[in-house]
Amino acid sequence: RLGVPSVPMDGQARLALLHGQMHPGNREPFRFSWQDIPKTGLGTKDYIAPDSFDFRQSRTFRIGQYWGAASYLQILASELSDKLLAEILELDAEMTVTLHIQTVDQLKAIKTIKGKISDIGKMKVEEQRKAVRAGYDPDILPPDLITFSKDAAELLADLQSRNERMFLLTFTVVNFAPTRQRLENDVFTVGGIAQKYNCSLKRLDWQQEQGFVSSLALGYNEVEIQRGMTTSSTAIFIPFMTRELRMAGQALYYGMNALSHNVIMADRKKLKSANGLYLGSTGSGKSFAAKRELLNVFLAIPQDRILIVDPMGEYAPLVRRLGGQVIEIAPDSPHHLNPMDVELNMTAGESPLSMKADFLLSLCELVVGGKDGLQPIEKTVIDRCVRLIYRDMALGLGDGKPPLLQDLYEELLKQPEPEARRVATALELYCTGSLNLFNHPTNVKTDSRVVCIVLKNMGENLRKIAMHITNEFVSQAVDTNFREGVATWCYFDEFHVLLRDPLTASYFVAVWKMLRKKGCVPSALTQNVKDLLASREIENILDNTDFMILLSQAQSDRVILAKQLGISEHQLSYITHSNSGEGLLFYGNVTIPFVDRFPKGEIYNLLTTRPEDVKNEAKTE
Repeated sequence: RLGVPSVPMDGQARLALLHGQMHPGNREPFRFSWQDIPKTGLGTKDYIAPDSFDFRQSRTFRIGQYWGAASYLQILASELSDKLLAEILELDAEMTVTLHIQTVDQLKAIKTIKGKISDIGKMKVEEQRKAVRAGYDPDILPPDLITFSKDAAELLADLQSRNERMFLLTFTVVNFAPTRQRLENDVFTVGGIAQKYNCSLKRLDWQQEQGFVSSLALGYNEVEIQRGMTTSSTAIFIPFMTRELRMAGQALYYGMNALSHNVIMADRKKLKSANGLYLGSTGSGKSFAAKRELLNVFLAIPQDRILIVDPMGEYAPLVRRLGGQVIEIAPDSPHHLNPMDVELNMTAGESPLSMKADFLLSLCELVVGGKDGLQPIEKTVIDRCVRLIYRDMALGLGDGKPPLLQDLYEELLKQPEPEARRVATALELYCTGSLNLFNHPTNVKTDSRVVCIVLKNMGENLRKIAMHITNEFVSQAVDTNFREGVATWCYFDEFHVLLRDPLTASYFVAVWKMLRKKGCVPSALTQNVKDLLASREIENILDNTDFMILLSQAQSDRVILAKQLGISEHQLSYITHSNSGEGLLFYGNVTIPFVDRFPKGEIYNLLTTRPEDVKNEAKTE
C-alpha cells in the first residue's frame, strides 16, 4: 500500500551491509571488488572482518574498539502496539534489531492449539473437583486459567476462519557503544521502552556470540527462544509506517519526513521527467522552498547552471550574494539584452539562422498584433531581411558583433513591398520610440553560473515582448549548456502571471515537453492550481510534472489537487491550514509529508520574503 518496491540484495550489497554491522561507529565507505579476490587470494570474510572479537564475558562482548550487548525481547503482552518497534528505532543509539520469523504448518498449528485447549479443559475439571472437595462454588476458577482458555479459543477461531497463520518469532536487539557505561545506558533505555508496551528486554547471558551471529544479515538463528504469533501480531513488528526517500549521489535535501523524522534526499534528474511545480497559497513558503533548492544546487552540484525568471524581483539579493548576474528588464534599467544575439557554433543538424528567423517572426507577430497576425508576404519579407542583416556575421566579415533591432527596422524600410513598411512602422516604437529598451547591445554577463531576469515595472505590451525575449534567452542558454554537457535549473516565479499570455503559455508547454531532453530542470511556482487547468494545453504542464512540492492550499485548490493527483484524505491534512515549510512532496510515485525548519541567520534573511522578517532585518541593519 505504501508503494514500496522490494528487491533482493546482490552479493556486494550484502557484504556492504555486513561490513557496516561488523564495524560499528565506522563511517568509512566499504571498498570491495570481486576482481580483487583472485588477485589477492583473500576471501570475502577478510573484507568485512573487524580488528577483533572478544566474547569471553557473560553479558557483553567487544568488537574492534566498541562494546556490544545482545538481548532478546520477551513478549508478555496479549495486545501489542505498532509503536513499539518504531520507538526503539527512533533512539539515538547504534543498534541492530533482528526479527527471525518462521512459519508453522497450518494443520500442525491447529492441532497443537486444540491439544492446548484440551489441556486447559482438563485443568478446569481438576480445579472444579478441588472446589467440590473443599466445599466452595465449582464455577470459581483461577483468573489465569479463564484468560488462557479465552485466548486459546480466540486463537483457534483466528486460525480456522479468519485467514490467519501461525508463526514463531525470535526478536533480538544488539546494542553497540564506544564505552561500557554508554552501552549500559542504551540497553536500559531500550528496556524502558519494552516495559512501556508490557514486554521485557532480557540479556542473553553466556549467549552473546550466538546473539550477535543471529543479528547479522545471514538468516541464521542461533537463539532458541521463540514466541508463537499470528499473522496480525507478527505484522505489528513491520516497522515501515511511511515511505522514505533517501537517495545517494547528487541528491538534494528537501526537509524531514513528517512521520519518521528522517531526512529527505532526492535527485530530480533520476526521474522520468525532472519537471517540477511548487504549489501553495500566499505565505506558505513556495519561494523559500525554491530558493532553498536553488542554494543546494549551487553548493552541491558545482557544474550545473541556474536561470531564474522573476517577475517580482524577490531572488535578486540571493543571486547577488552568490556572485550571479541580475538582469533587470525595465524602461529605466541600465541592463540590456539584445534579442538579435545568436550562437553560430551549433551542432550538426541545427541551423542557428533559421531558428533566429523563426524567433524574430514570432516577435514581429507580437509587435504587429491584430487578430490575424502576420500575412504570408510579411513573413517572407522579414525572413529575407533577417538573412541579409546576419550575412556578414555568418561569413565572418565585419566586426562580428550581432546586429540590433534597428538594423532589422532599417533593412525592412529598404524593401520595395508595402507590407515591409507596415512591419517597420510597428517596430519603430521599439527601435527609435519610447520603448527602445531592446534596441541596445547586450551589456550583462549572460554566461554567469546564476542568472536572474527580473521583469517588473512594465506595461502589458512591453511585458509580453519582454517575456518573449526572455523565453528565447532561456532556450539559448539551455542549448549552450547542453552542448557543454551541463544541466540548467530554471525557476519561473509567479507562474500564473506568465501564463496569462497565450504565446508565453504555449512556450512553457513546450519547455515542459521538450527542454528536459536538453538537460533542463524546470520549476514553476504558483498560488493557484486553477491557472494550470485554464486550458487543455496548459493542463499538459501538470500532466508532465513528476516532482511537486505542495504547501498549504486554499479549499478550492485542495479539491482540484485531490482529484487530479489522487491525494487521500489523510494526505490532504498535511496541506490544510499547515504552517509555512510544511506540506507534501511528490517524487514520481512517492508521496511524503515533509517539514522544513530553517534556522534564522544570514542565509534565512536572503531566502525569506515575509514582510515581518524583512522589516526586522532592516531594523537590525
